[in-house]
Amino acid sequence: MSDFMNYLILGVTRGSMYALIALGYTLVYGVLQLINFAHSEVFMSGAFGSFLVVHAVVGDGSSTSGVEAVLVLGLGLVSGALTGAVIAYVLERVAYRPLRKRGAPKLAFLISAIGASFLLSQLFGKLFNRLGNNRFPSYFNADRTLFHVFGARVTLLQVIIVVAALLLMLFLDRLVSGTKLGRGIRATAEDAPTAALMGVDIDRTISRTFIIGGALAGAAGFLFGTAFVFSNTMGFIPGIKAFAAAVLGGIGNIRGAMIGGLLLGIAENLIPTAPWTGTAWIGIQWTDVVAFVILILILVFRPTGILGERLGRAA
Repeated sequence: MSDFMNYLILGVTRGSMYALIALGYTLVYGVLQLINFAHSEVFMSGAFGSFLVVHAVVGDGSSTSGVEAVLVLGLGLVSGALTGAVIAYVLERVAYRPLRKRGAPKLAFLISAIGASFLLSQLFGKLFNRLGNNRFPSYFNADRTLFHVFGARVTLLQVIIVVAALLLMLFLDRLVSGTKLGRGIRATAEDAPTAALMGVDIDRTISRTFIIGGALAGAAGFLFGTAFVFSNTMGFIPGIKAFAAAVLGGIGNIRGAMIGGLLLGIAENLIPTAPWTGTAWIGIQWTDVVAFVILILILVFRPTGILGERLGRAA
C-alpha cells in the first residue's frame, strides 16, 4: 500500500503540472482549431523567467524560510506566469496573426509553430546554460515531510505544486464560465464570424486567450523548476505529455484538460510499476513510453477524448 500511494502521489503531482500546460493547448485549439506546438517553449520560458527573478531577490536563498519563503513562492509563480504570458502574446502577434490575416492554410500555422519552438529553445539555450544543471535556490525545505498517507510520505513541495495547480485551474474555469472575457472566448470558439457580428473583438479575444494559456504554462514552468533540474530543452517531453493529456480529456475542453492531465500523470506512474503487485511490471523507465501509448490509443479509439472537444461545453 505504501508503494502504491507513493506512486499515486507522484502521479498526481506530475499530472497537476501536465494539466496546467494542457490548458494552454486546449484554449488555443478551442478558439483557433490549431495546435500551438510552441506552447512547450512557453512553459520552458516561465521556468527561466521566474528563475531570474527569484535569484535576483533571494540569491541562493539558503536561509530563506517562513513568511519570506511564501513571498518568494508567490513571486516565482507571478514572474513565471508573466514571462509565459509575454512570450505567448509575442508568438500570437508574430507567428500566428499574420498567417491568420492572410487566410493561410493550417499547415502554415504548424510550420510556424515548429519554427518558433526551435527558435525559443535555441535562444534560451544561448542565453542560459545548455548543460541542464540550472536549479532554483533552496528557499525552503522542499523535501520536508508534512504527513504520511498509508505509509507514503507527502512532502512540502508536492503539496505546493498540487495546491497551486488546482487553484490556477479553478481560477481559469471560473474565468471562462463566469466573466465577460470568458463569454467572448466561448463565443469565438463556437462561431467566430457570428461573435464578431455580436460585437466581440476577435483579435483581442485571441490574444487574451494566448496570454491566459501562456500564463498558466509559465506558472507550471516555475513549479517544474522547483522540483527538477531544468534546461532549454525541458519543454519537449512535458509538452508532448500535456498535449496527450489535452487529447485524453477532450482537446478544446477545459475541464477535460484538467482531468486528462491528472489521469495521465497517475497512469504513467502506476502502469509501469504496478505497485499493487509488490513488484515492478516493466519498470519506471518505461514511464514516457506508457504516456505516448496512451496518446496513440486515445487518438485511435476515442479521438474526441473523455469529455468531448468543444470549449463551450467546459463552461
